[in-house]
Amino acid sequence: MEGKKILSTVALLEAALFLAYAPLSMEQLRQVCRVSGLELKKALEELKLALEQEDRGLVLLERSEGYQFGTKPEVAGYLENFFSEEDYANAPLSQAALETLSIIAFKQPVTKVEIETIRGVNVDGILENLLKRELIKVSGRKAGVGRPLLYNTTSEFLHYFGLKDPAELENKDE
Repeated sequence: MEGKKILSTVALLEAALFLAYAPLSMEQLRQVCRVSGLELKKALEELKLALEQEDRGLVLLERSEGYQFGTKPEVAGYLENFFSEEDYANAPLSQAALETLSIIAFKQPVTKVEIETIRGVNVDGILENLLKRELIKVSGRKAGVGRPLLYNTTSEFLHYFGLKDPAELENKDE
């Protein structure tokens, strides 16, 4: 297409990080942007500097798992009222939350480490949100090293998905 502008690496980074539900690793970002590691680091620094400008509401966070967007602390107070707990409770579940909830539903009781092993990503925030929405509960501790918490679904989970009994999860195709 004539006159079509090729997207910059910074624009690709911004879009990928905006859409991601979890931190993206350097390798994932390199694949998206199709650039060398050095070019990627330069673009990440450029994006970070651009976001640090006074009129921007996001920050670039570097986590052990990779990079993700976060909200600037200065704007959090303005957003807290708009995104209240009541409104959040009625919001649809994210793909990540649905995946995590599915694992809990079919493997319960299950530990956080077991969920993370299956999903391949950290689920701290997702578990916290599912607990707040009362779709899951802590049902005890697993015997063994560290005695990790065990998670199960709740009656609210059954209600949310229109189920009467957990047994309805089995053999849905039959």
